[in-house]
Formats: sequence, C-alpha cells, structure tokens
Amino acid sequence: MPLSTPWSEAMGLRIPILNAPMGGAAGGRLAAAVTHAGGLGMIGMGSAATAVALAAELQELGDPAGPFGIGLVHWVMTADPELFEVALAARPALLCVSFGAEWSWVQRVHDAGAAAATQVADVDAARRAVAAGVDVVVARGAEGGGHGEPRIGTLPLLTGVLDAVAVPVLAAGGIASARGLAAVLAAGASGAWLGTVFTVCPEALTTPSARARLLAAGLDATVTTREFDIAQHYPWPATIPERVLIGDDHRPTPVNAGQGVGMVTAVSSAAAVMAELAGGAEELLRRWN
Repeated sequence: MPLSTPWSEAMGLRIPILNAPMGGAAGGRLAAAVTHAGGLGMIGMGSAATAVALAAELQELGDPAGPFGIGLVHWVMTADPELFEVALAARPALLCVSFGAEWSWVQRVHDAGAAAATQVADVDAARRAVAAGVDVVVARGAEGGGHGEPRIGTLPLLTGVLDAVAVPVLAAGGIASARGLAAVLAAGASGAWLGTVFTVCPEALTTPSARARLLAAGLDATVTTREFDIAQHYPWPATIPERVLIGDDHRPTPVNAGQGVGMVTAVSSAAAVMAELAGGAEELLRRWN
C-alpha cells in the first residue's frame, strides 16, 4: 500500500507531505513540483510579502493539476489586506495563517471553500485554534527553521497536540529523513510539513550561496536569533525568533534552516526528495509492523 493517511487521502494526495510555506524559498515552482509529485505544494509569503509578490508566484504555479496551499504571516496579512484577498481568490485547498491571535480570517477561508490551518507551538494554542474553527493544526516544534516559538521539541509537541484536539495534525520541525517522516506518521500525524529538506531543490527560490551553505551544514549548525528581524525593522514579537545557520565564526547568518539541515547533503528535485522520503518511511513502517 502506498504511504498515506486518512487526511492525505481526503485531500487527494498520494503522499502525506507538504512543503512548508517558507518565505523566500517556497515559491510557485516548488509548490507546483510538490503537488505534481503527489504532495500538497505550498506557496510561502513571509515577512516581506505583498499582494503583487503572491500574484507573481501564483503565475509561476500555473495549473498544478492537484491541490495546493498558501501560507501567510498574520501580522503581514493584517498590514496588507489585499494579500489575503489575492490568496482567497486563488482558490487554494489549504490556507494557513500563522503567528496571530485573531481568528476572523477563518470564516473567510471557509467561505472560499478552503481548509484553514495554523501553526502552533504548544497545546493550549492548538486548543484555541480548533475552538476558533481551524481545520488543520501544524504542530511546529522548536527544531524548525525560520520563525517560530522555540519552546517544545517536535515529538513532545506533536504527541501532546494529538492527545488534545480531534482535527488533523501535521508535524513540523527537524523532519528531514525517511526515519523522521516514519516517526511522526507512526505517532499519528496526518502529514509532515517539511521545510529545510526542500530548500536546496532546484525548484526552490534559494540563492546559490545559501544553497551551498545549507549543503555544507551539520546538525549543530543552527541557532535562533532576532538579529535580522531587528535590522530590517520587521515587527516580529520577541517570543518568535528565527532559526538560522551559523557561519564559520559561529555568528548567525541570514539563511533559515532547521535542525535537520545536516541530513540535507545533495541537490535533488522535489519529486526525488519526496520519493526517497516516502519510500524509506513506508519500508520502515512495514518493518516495524
């Protein structure tokens, strides 16, 4: 049997994998490639997102011949309401809005025929999201790259959220191998939300220099920081730093990466990454069974 979960089957996916909507890396080309390979491709709009930028990435997406999603940052969307309107008009299967405590957007997502998702960093946040009508919760552990609350590791967070809510839960943070994928699916996750493992794919928006740094990094080569948000005057709360690579001088660099970065060692297409992860996870799960 192919690797699947009830949620991934209901969404029309062949593989229960989503690429994390990473601003500056997850554009339309990556989303299209992930969807074409059987997952749910996500377009990411980060700190510098605009409605114009989203429209451009939707052009790159084209007709993905399958479900796709869009990820927005709540405070960025609030500052540019047109960004949300463009996202709704694109008719995504999944629209994720994270890092906010206001929920009026959920009904708008439902009215547009999409499922609403959000990232959470603790069990109470998951409960609040579900009470507000969110359909899918992303349990984003402290190991994850980019912005997030670095409070609880992925597996403790995932198991706590799974016990606390009845909606599908996606696992995120440090998952960059078949073993990691198998582990979160065995724990009960409805799918895996993978970021760093897709950043070096040729379909990603990652710059050549950042791609080289990611490929050379070890498992201990990340740190959380607010340095770059402060320098660029982005109003991220102090509780939500970003996890980035460190350089040779052990100083933070402006390259987002999760703690699974040491398992990313070669440039492969998004389809090849998904096939390797899914095939390996399926074999492991069969062996454990």
